[in-house]
Amino acid sequence: MSNKEQKFVPLNVAVMTVSDTRVAKNDMSGDLIAERLEQAGHRVVNRSIQREDLGNLTSAFRALTDDSDIDVIVSTGGTGLTQRDGTPEATADLIDKPIPGFGELFRMLSYEEIGASTIESRAAAGVANGTIVFTLPGSPGACRLAMDKIILKQLDARTRPCNLVTLLPRIRHEEKP
Repeated sequence: MSNKEQKFVPLNVAVMTVSDTRVAKNDMSGDLIAERLEQAGHRVVNRSIQREDLGNLTSAFRALTDDSDIDVIVSTGGTGLTQRDGTPEATADLIDKPIPGFGELFRMLSYEEIGASTIESRAAAGVANGTIVFTLPGSPGACRLAMDKIILKQLDARTRPCNLVTLLPRIRHEEKP
């Protein structure tokens, strides 16, 4: 099947904001992620704001990865270096297969915008229980960069030479539709 014949496949996505200060009214990064996903044709089936508490975060991520209706999780916040930043730690035991290229590419692209400050980001991605997980910094600029330059392209079955959508059945050990 050529690129022109490949169809877009809408995915069910959970958007999680990790913050002690954000509420629905001022969650600009979560809003940006959800809007970009919906504009692309995906379904945001779960949206939450979680406090920066390691036990709470781990439970929240586990609940989402245990939900077979969720294909992808995109989180924002908690990837920095402060004492309260714990998103990478919350997902560490859940990730079956890290996707190191995501963090590497994100920091390379981020370097073009913010220079050496990009080393303070622990943005990452991986597969957890058959669910693709992206953990992004909390700034709207970082979320825009990750969504527009990496994530939306990888969540589009028409992206060539490869994308995460066409791998998802094999990641989940399912037969191809």
